[in-house]
Amino acid sequence: MPELPEVETVKRTLNELIKGKQIENVTVRLPRIIQRPDDTQAFAHMLAGHSVVHVERRGKFLRFVFDGLVMVSHLRMEGRYGLFQGDEPLDKHTHVIFHFTDGTELRYTDVRQFGTMHLFQPGEDLLLKPLSKLGQEPLDPSFTVERFKEIVSGKNTKIKPLLLNQEYVVGIGNIYVDEALHRAGIHPEVSAKALTEEQLNKLHHAIVATLTEAVNAGGSSVKSYVNGQGESGSYQQQLLIYGRKDQPCATCGTLIEKSVVGGRGTHICPSCQPLAAAVSRVLH
Repeated sequence: MPELPEVETVKRTLNELIKGKQIENVTVRLPRIIQRPDDTQAFAHMLAGHSVVHVERRGKFLRFVFDGLVMVSHLRMEGRYGLFQGDEPLDKHTHVIFHFTDGTELRYTDVRQFGTMHLFQPGEDLLLKPLSKLGQEPLDPSFTVERFKEIVSGKNTKIKPLLLNQEYVVGIGNIYVDEALHRAGIHPEVSAKALTEEQLNKLHHAIVATLTEAVNAGGSSVKSYVNGQGESGSYQQQLLIYGRKDQPCATCGTLIEKSVVGGRGTHICPSCQPLAAAVSRVLH
């Protein structure tokens, strides 16, 4: 599933491709993609004539801001947007087509068919699902170390599942949680309340640095992700821990291990990310 860096990259490329374009009409070929309204004809009718002001990101969601409407889109596992000329052949997995007045088309393709689109009046989208319960943006200036400590400190839950919980901090998925915890030298099973102030400082820095570097590299194409221009990201070439089971840790040479934490595949270096010391702090 695309995480914050990948969705941020798609957002940026879409702004380059479709900003200012006016929708002539919309074709919906797979109705279940459209979650709001529940009538696909109403969805298409509402969007006809509206122009794209810009595209924003909230967590792992895209916000298409039109002149008078907002569409919230989640790519899920395999969703992709691409701009095409109207006479180009359709991919068989193309499910929604936004026809622009200039003859181009924004096409949404989704092999797994898990993506969603919700249409709202401006401002309404932030008050209702799926955006209403989202937490702190980690690349926003308001994500200070003090704010991070407010979110994390004292919670009696393992740090990895906490960071994956989108009601606390948004957009950090499995790849970047593993990477940030490794950078900070923290085991993913450590209880949040066991973390020292120094560890919280390191983890905050690691989260921001990891996500910033990933955005600058266009995200990680570890599976099928491409941006709005069909280009792959390159951050997977810089990953220190994720996907490197049984390979030597770049820091200490210890073989990287993979386990399951909170139902998610998890990569650690047992030397750089010791668990015993943190458990001892909780017990004593």
